[in-house]
Amino acid sequence: MSLFKLNRRQALVGIGAGAALAGLPRAGFAQSSVAPITIVINQSPWFDSFRKTVELYEAETGNQVELDVNPFAGSLEKQRNSVRSAAGQYDILIMNSGWFAEMYAGGFVEAITDIDPGFQLDPEVYTLGDTVYWDEATRTMPATGKLMSMPISPLIPLLYYRGDLYAEKGLTVPKTFAELEANARALHNPPGMYGIVQRGARAAHAVAFDFYPYLYGHGGGIFADQLASDYSVTLNSAEGKEALDYYIRLAQEAGHPQTAALDQAEVIQNMVTGKAGHIMMVIAAWSQMDDPTKSIVVDKVEFAAPPSLPGIPSAPGLGHWLGGISKNIPDDRKRAAVEFFRWFQTKEAQIAAAQAGGIPINAAVYREPMAEERNFRWMKPLDEALKTSVNIYQFPEASEVIAVLELGLNRAIGGEITSTDALNTMADEIHTIMSRYNYKTGTLPALS
Repeated sequence: MSLFKLNRRQALVGIGAGAALAGLPRAGFAQSSVAPITIVINQSPWFDSFRKTVELYEAETGNQVELDVNPFAGSLEKQRNSVRSAAGQYDILIMNSGWFAEMYAGGFVEAITDIDPGFQLDPEVYTLGDTVYWDEATRTMPATGKLMSMPISPLIPLLYYRGDLYAEKGLTVPKTFAELEANARALHNPPGMYGIVQRGARAAHAVAFDFYPYLYGHGGGIFADQLASDYSVTLNSAEGKEALDYYIRLAQEAGHPQTAALDQAEVIQNMVTGKAGHIMMVIAAWSQMDDPTKSIVVDKVEFAAPPSLPGIPSAPGLGHWLGGISKNIPDDRKRAAVEFFRWFQTKEAQIAAAQAGGIPINAAVYREPMAEERNFRWMKPLDEALKTSVNIYQFPEASEVIAVLELGLNRAIGGEITSTDALNTMADEIHTIMSRYNYKTGTLPALS
């Protein structure tokens, strides 16, 4: 864990501070002095851009922010401990897609508009499957619910591919899984080059997150219809088996020989060291591709929406991050947190975030001239893919389901069990979880 104390005297490294400051609003947003706030956040590929954006907020407003930075699982543990104590340690909770529903349903975060009835979400801000809202009566996330959080990073996976190698071999950008497999095989020349490098390691939310575009892109899913509160488990469908078999086949025949041991850092490392023809990776890693201190493939990596089967939309899973305001903190700190959100959501602040390597939450940024620049070639594919992205979980016990997927998928990719056994076992365990919490649920016949 690291504790960052950021203040306006620090250099705004990497943002282009002069230009960014000149472009930001200097009145009418968060200009009044407010209480210092503390944000608990995870260490991730997008953290540095968020840190720089917070530095800019401090320099622009004079308000103070502390960042309490932790590993992924450690951030969740700290948030759970803080919100359950008599007095919360953290003011803004940076919540992952795997656990924000837990915070909503538990009553641990306070609606932004309850703190400040005059607060309005910028209409250009992505609501990410309306997951920023919560209706306590129905325990669902409709746009008519209360505004519970602010998008922080609208993360989904994109396909990263070596554009220079595509040009050499006359390959075209894959729209379907068959095309992706053919292209991966065309580039596969181990050990110097793997056609595709995938994540297979088990962690808090690792291999499951990277498997979602394959599962939903094959027409499969985990549940029948979450929006209708039908949690019948459909993971072990024919579509689910086709998706998992495809994922494993790519790894075995056109991928890395140690796929089951690879986590996000190793997948990224294979790409930036020129050993991967493709990766399906969260967009937050884009800036590392062109960082000459980290990458030998600068300006060679291109981006596209994840492939899918013909007739099925691209279906990247939302792995986004939302900022919620803890309920068990003093009112002055709640109001200070709202002021940070008021500033953070503006187009000007989000342009600066993009310049720092972040992923903007404001759709207006994607229509700016910068989206045409080579450095931001990921913006248009991301904007396209966000339109068909899938919110995988909207119930508070999601972390228990994710743990089942992490173990089962890892074992199947590592060859410990067959895909059929993995899917049947995971489906049974997920059904048990949903039954225990009295959700409407059911099962499919076991795969044979």
